[in-house]
Amino acid sequence: MADKDKKMTVEEAGRKGGEATADSHDKEFYQEIGKKGGETTAEKHGKEFYQDIGKKGGEATADSHDKEFYQEIGKKGGESTAENHDKEFYQEIGKKGGEATANSHDKEFYQEIGEKGGNARAKNNGED
Repeated sequence: MADKDKKMTVEEAGRKGGEATADSHDKEFYQEIGKKGGETTAEKHGKEFYQDIGKKGGEATADSHDKEFYQEIGKKGGESTAENHDKEFYQEIGKKGGEATANSHDKEFYQEIGEKGGNARAKNNGED
């Protein structure tokens, strides 16, 4: 009877409830409640909320990680993207990037980067 008189802590109750839920629900259940929660949060907070938390998260990550961290995750991301996409994917994103750049820059921008590229090539070829 002593065991029945013992009270469960809030932490223990939460863990047991979580385990029971995990045992009785599948991946789709969690995807659905996550989607609903995300939609509710988006309706309640709006675009600025996500911009703010994204900025804070990015700053916190930058404060706690070095250059090698970003190189490593960039490499992993590039490898994963390459494994999951074909030549047409890269052609399409390249086209979109070129169009976006063309829409946001003027003739002087292209003249400047062309000059920089020419100077870099001349320097690499020993032409001063």
